[in-house]
Amino acid sequence: MQLSASHSVLADHFGPTAGTARRIKQAVLVVLGITVLALAANIKVPVPGSPVLMNMGTFAVLTIGAAYGARLGLATILGYMIIGALGFDIFQSSTAELNGISYMMGSTGGYLVGYVMATVLLGALAQRGWDRSMVWMAVAMLIGNIVLYVPGLFWLGQLYGWDQPILAWGLTPFLLGDALKLLLAAILLPLVWKLVGDARR
Repeated sequence: MQLSASHSVLADHFGPTAGTARRIKQAVLVVLGITVLALAANIKVPVPGSPVLMNMGTFAVLTIGAAYGARLGLATILGYMIIGALGFDIFQSSTAELNGISYMMGSTGGYLVGYVMATVLLGALAQRGWDRSMVWMAVAMLIGNIVLYVPGLFWLGQLYGWDQPILAWGLTPFLLGDALKLLLAAILLPLVWKLVGDARR
């Protein structure tokens, strides 16, 4: 595999590929991606001892980035952030009382920044063909998780103080769940590529 080469992403292989119809398809994909992100964020599990909930948001962020590519993935995740900033209840633990910018500046604020960074990164790696191999997709997901966690942990430290158990709050409780999500994505995306290839034969 030529990891430095430019490849198409999954979104390029469905629907129109040129003109106005392609723009409409991209708009539909953005709306669909935002919907998936909102739904995934609300599949949540409290983690004892942590102010951050475990959910399927990271899985959705990273797989959308890989399936959409860097540009369309960025448009999707920014659309999600803008809707959330306007006060709509689409984040993992936003409520009628805590939403919008106030929520985004809370304990999950750094992870939201990480969402944007990881989406673009996974899109860029997918455009180099990393999503077509289980091994490389697993590596991409691992790197994406690291990129996601760095600003998340940094923000927790700034918010609560570095004398607090930041890693115990914002990292270690989620490692097992993230490993399972990594494995799922590493199987799912290459499988979809195989199905696309089989359908074209």
